[in-house]
Amino acid sequence: MTDVASNTPKSRTSSKRSMEFTFYFSIIFVLAIPFATVFWVLDVVRKQTLMLHGPLARAWAEADRVTPLIFSA
Repeated sequence: MTDVASNTPKSRTSSKRSMEFTFYFSIIFVLAIPFATVFWVLDVVRKQTLMLHGPLARAWAEADRVTPLIFSA
């Protein structure tokens, strides 16, 4: 016998929440770009290589880490 309760379809979150998440993500991303650029330049000078994640990748990772913290509260 199949357990129907465990296979129920999940409802989508409201588009208002995803728009809010996108809004906060974009603000944090834009604010993180200058700081990520400075730290990227420091890493390039210190390690003397360009084989590092660039400033946009660093800013994206930081925004991706911080934004869920806002929504977890």
